[in-house]
Amino acid sequence: MNEQESAAPVKLDASMAISKDLLEILVCPVCKAVVELKADQSGLKCVECHRVYPIRDDIPVMLVDEATIEQKIEE
Repeated sequence: MNEQESAAPVKLDASMAISKDLLEILVCPVCKAVVELKADQSGLKCVECHRVYPIRDDIPVMLVDEATIEQKIEE
């Protein structure tokens, strides 16, 4: 595998591509916790404060003012 192949974006669906390398380095700008891709691939969700940062044109918008806060699902 050459260097170009390892940095290639991963196709998540027909309309969205996010690099695995990018997902590994992004953190929540508020609490610095890990963010994970939402199941519907609409944004990145912080595992601690539950803020969801939208993804627009394949680019995560990591601005606090753009984030929404999802309620934690009770089990």
